[in-house]
Amino acid sequence: MINIKRMQNSRTAAEVSASLFAAIVLLLLFSIQGIAQDVSESDYYTIHSMPVPDDIVLEAGGLVFNDKGQLMVTTRRGEIWTITNPASKNPTFKRFAQGLHEALGIAYRNGAYYVTHRSELLKIQDRNGDGKADLFEVIYRFPLSGNYHEYNYGPKFTPEGDMIVTTNLSFEHMGLSLAPWRGWLLRITEDGEMTPYATGLRSPLGIGINAEGDIFYSENQGDWVPTGWVTHLEKGDFAGHPSGLDWTHLPESPLDLKPEAIDDSKGLSVHEYSRKIPEFKAPAIMLPHGLMGISTADLLLIEHDDQVGPFTGQFLVADQGHSKIMRLFLEKVKGQYQGAVFGFLDGFSSGAIKLAWGPEDDVYVGMTNRGWPSKGQEPYGIDRMSWNGEIPFEMKTIEAESNGFTVTFTHPVDPETAANVGSYRVTDFTYHYHIDYGSPIIDRQPKAVTDVEVADDLMSVRLFVHGLREGYINEIKAEGVKSGNGQNVLRPDAYYTLNNIPEGPAHEHDTMEAPDAETVEAHRGDGYTKKITKMPEDWNGTADRNIQIKTQTGLKFDTELVEVKAGSRVALTLIIEDDMLHNLVITEPGMADAVGGAAMRLGLDGPTMEYAPDMGEVLFHTSLLEPQDRETIYFTAPDTPGDYDFVCTFPGHHFSMRGILRVQ
Repeated sequence: MINIKRMQNSRTAAEVSASLFAAIVLLLLFSIQGIAQDVSESDYYTIHSMPVPDDIVLEAGGLVFNDKGQLMVTTRRGEIWTITNPASKNPTFKRFAQGLHEALGIAYRNGAYYVTHRSELLKIQDRNGDGKADLFEVIYRFPLSGNYHEYNYGPKFTPEGDMIVTTNLSFEHMGLSLAPWRGWLLRITEDGEMTPYATGLRSPLGIGINAEGDIFYSENQGDWVPTGWVTHLEKGDFAGHPSGLDWTHLPESPLDLKPEAIDDSKGLSVHEYSRKIPEFKAPAIMLPHGLMGISTADLLLIEHDDQVGPFTGQFLVADQGHSKIMRLFLEKVKGQYQGAVFGFLDGFSSGAIKLAWGPEDDVYVGMTNRGWPSKGQEPYGIDRMSWNGEIPFEMKTIEAESNGFTVTFTHPVDPETAANVGSYRVTDFTYHYHIDYGSPIIDRQPKAVTDVEVADDLMSVRLFVHGLREGYINEIKAEGVKSGNGQNVLRPDAYYTLNNIPEGPAHEHDTMEAPDAETVEAHRGDGYTKKITKMPEDWNGTADRNIQIKTQTGLKFDTELVEVKAGSRVALTLIIEDDMLHNLVITEPGMADAVGGAAMRLGLDGPTMEYAPDMGEVLFHTSLLEPQDRETIYFTAPDTPGDYDFVCTFPGHHFSMRGILRVQ
C-alpha cells in the first residue's frame, strides 16, 4: 500500500523516486502472489484517548485550536479549558473561563474566541496574556423560554466572516419552538446583527461549510424526522420540522410558510412531501437509523488528501450514540445536493459530538454521554484519531447515473470480481414523513444489477441498476469485489440518497420487469414460540407472576431487576412511555451485548424481524413497539436459576437499556 503522507522537504528527488519505486514493486509482488490480507480499521487509523485529570469533568461540547497550537475546549458544565501539548502523554490543563451554561461550540478568529452557550453568543478574550479570560462581550442574546432542551450550536465562520449558529427546539413530549427562532439556522455578524436564515431544524448539532461556501447541517431522528440526515440550507429553506414555522409571521423571517401548511400525512415519504412544499429542502444525505448511526453530530470538512486519505471535499460526520465517525460524499444533480454515506471508524471511548482538525492533521473528538447514552462507556473525554498514511481498499465515491451508479475505489480492483454482477447488491427503501418519533423502513425493494462495466484504469465500475426511484435511499453493497492484491473492501456497505436521477441514455436492460421484493418472516412461521402474545389455554386464565416494565426518557427501563421463580408462568407487559421505538428481549445470562450487537448487524432485515435476532441466546421477546404502545407476552421462566438479561435491541439501545430477570 502506498503511503501518501507528506514527504519531508529535505528528501531528494532520487530518494522520493526510490521510495515510490519500492512501493510499486511491493504492490506488484502482492498482486503476483495473490496475497489476500485480512485488514481492519485499526490497520490504518488509531484512536488515542487523552489522559484527563480526575478533578476535571471534560464533557467536551466544543473544540478549536488557537494559533499557539493549544486546544481550547468548552464543556457542558460551562467551563473553557486550555490544553497544551494535547497529543502528548502528559498534556497540561488550565481553566480559561467558567460560569457558562451548556457551552456547545467555540470558534477562534484574530486572537479571540467565539462561544455559544445557552443564552448568548459571546466574544471572549485574554487581554493581559495570563491565560485566563478577562473580557466577555455579548454579540447576540438568544430568546429563551427556560426549557432545558434549548441548546445552541456553533458558531461556524463563513468565508464572508459571518457566524452560523443553529438553535435546538424546546422539548415537551414533542419538539416545540417556545421562543423566537428556536429550530432555526441564524446568520450573525460580529456586530450582533442577526438574520434568520432557514428553519425546520429539530436538534441540529452539526454545522459544515464546504469549499464552495455552501452551508450544511446535521439532524437527529425524532418527531417529523424519520432518520438522521444532512441537509444543504439556503436562505428561506424549510428543513422539515414545522415548529420553527411559528415565527414566520415576524418581519425578519425569510419565508412565509406557516405551520398549518404541514399536516401529518403518514402516506407520504420525506421526498414526496418535499415535492408538495416549494420551501421544503429535502435532505442531501439520509443516514439510515441503526445502520449508519443513531444520533448525528458534528460535521468536519476534509480539506486535503493528507488528512485521512484521498477524500478531499468530503465530510466526516460524528455519531454520538454509536461513538463513531462516518464519511459523506456529496454531488449536485439537477442543482440539488445528494450523495452517499460510508462507514469510517468505530470505537471511540464515549459519545462523539464534536470534531476538530489538529495541527498535525489528526482529528480530535469531543465526547460526552450524560443524558445521551452511547456505545463508548466512558462518561466524557477527548479522543484523537491519527492516520498512518496507508490507504485502505474501499469505495471512495458513488455517483448517480441515469440508470445506475459509478463506484470509484481507492485502489485498482481485481477485474474478474469487479465485473461480476454477483459481487454487488442494491436495495432501495425510504421512510414516512410524520409527527411520530422516527419511522420504520418502508417500501423496501431489491434492485437488479443487470450489467457491470469496469473502467480501463481499474479504479471504478459502472453499475447498471434496473428500476431506480427518485427520493429513495439505495443500499449499495460491494461485498464480492476484491482489489488487485486480493483484499476485500474494508467497508463494503454504503447508502446513497437519490434525490434526482440524472439525465442520460437508456440501457438495453432498462425495459426488463422489476424483481419481486424480498420478504423476511418476522416470526419464523407458526411454530415460533419466542413471542407469544396470547395467554396459553392451559394456563386457565391465570399467570403466576404479572410484571409491568415501562420505558423512561434517556434510554432506560424503569426497573433493572425483576425476580421470578423457576418454571413459573409469567405475563410481562412492556409499556412505552417515552417517544422512541423499543422492544424487550430476554436472553441467556450474560448475552445482552452479543444479542444487541447481532441486532445492529441485521441491516435492512432488522425492522421486519423486530430487531430480535434468530439465535439460540434469545429466549423471549416483545414486538417492536411505538410510543404510547403496550404489549403483554407470556412465557414460562427457565428451569435453571440464574440472572438472565432483558434488553432493548433497537439499534444502539442495548448499551444502556437493560436489566436482570433473576430466576430463583
